[in-house]
Amino acid sequence: MDTQASFIDVNDLRIGHFVHIDLGWLSHPFPLNSFKLQCHDQIATIRGLGITKVRYSPDKSDPESPAVGSEDAGQIVAPIEIDPREIQKELRRKQDAALKVCESGFSDAARGYRELIGNLKGLPTRSWEQSRLLVDGVMEQIQDFEEVSIRLLSEQIGDRASQHSINVLILSLLLGKACGLSDEILKDLGCGALLHDIGKQELPDRLKWFDEQFTSAENKLHQEHVSRGVILGKGMKMSNAALLCIAQHHEAMNGAGYPMRISGAQISPLANIVALINKYDCLCNPGNPAMAITPHEALAGLYARFKGLFDANTLNAFIRMMGVYPPGSLVQLNDERYAIVVSVNSSRPLKPSLIIHDPGVPREEALIVNLEHNADLGIKRSVKPTQLPHPVFEYLSPRQRICYFFERAVSTSASAGVCP
Repeated sequence: MDTQASFIDVNDLRIGHFVHIDLGWLSHPFPLNSFKLQCHDQIATIRGLGITKVRYSPDKSDPESPAVGSEDAGQIVAPIEIDPREIQKELRRKQDAALKVCESGFSDAARGYRELIGNLKGLPTRSWEQSRLLVDGVMEQIQDFEEVSIRLLSEQIGDRASQHSINVLILSLLLGKACGLSDEILKDLGCGALLHDIGKQELPDRLKWFDEQFTSAENKLHQEHVSRGVILGKGMKMSNAALLCIAQHHEAMNGAGYPMRISGAQISPLANIVALINKYDCLCNPGNPAMAITPHEALAGLYARFKGLFDANTLNAFIRMMGVYPPGSLVQLNDERYAIVVSVNSSRPLKPSLIIHDPGVPREEALIVNLEHNADLGIKRSVKPTQLPHPVFEYLSPRQRICYFFERAVSTSASAGVCP
């Protein structure tokens, strides 16, 4: 924050003032939070935001003198009337643009994944190089942001295999970064996460995704995707750290995993991360869609039913990063309205952003509400899709498949990491 900043009444603003809009990025229509006023329209827009004062930097300001002539010098200029609907439209445009950027990033990553899978047998070393380039690209974007929000996307992006692999890649990198891993280790983690299921390329389609209805023979064949993946990984000349993510992403801390039934410190720390994220995504996006649960239920289940499978510190860090209500969760607010969580600041996850059901606002015009900037609004409980009244279900459109990407967090203040 600018230590030289002061506050000024919005009615005293003039062209040349360098202002700081201390609202969430999606709560105002300006492309930046800090800028020098260039025209009267900008001043009018600030006055229309419902705030009485604004922070500004005197040392960066060179305001015009008050107008003379029909308006006496020193007289407060009356605020210009601005249509609140126009501000709403601009905010919605910004929200749509931000979502499209995330969806484009996910689509590019999914396309890159499909290309490297296409080279897996004929050009294995080329496939490995493509993997590293894809991971480097995602890491570069993440490192550009001081704080990151995990963003829910539409479910139509990419095919199922690429959706799963990119979900595991994104969440693994974010968790690894939150835990303070170095860039080099993050690269190995990213490649291992991206390629953890490459052995499934060798399986019939009906066996690629675990189903509780598998016979023992089918389950055995399904589990072979691990050893098949290791063989493919060695052919790609993967790094040992990334290869261990493939070999151990179904192992468990209590020894109940497969294929080696190793436990505890025998499991690579990076494989621990991939195993945890893989399980979370499979709970949200299971082989049988009828078995899908909400992200909130999946996170609660990891702790209540499956915590013996994972490293305790890694699981706790993941829960803190995702928040109590991860993106895609359906909730009821303390004012009884229903909402869907669409993004979570991974550094401050207790105040997610959501879309609220409001029959007075058309669904296509609904704005994202950041609970960090709405102190009186809170989440009362999680709900299942079947608990929603039909009009609410249609309005919120809960996803049948959960896809995640990342974007710059709305808040820009520094925060400590989430890992112990």
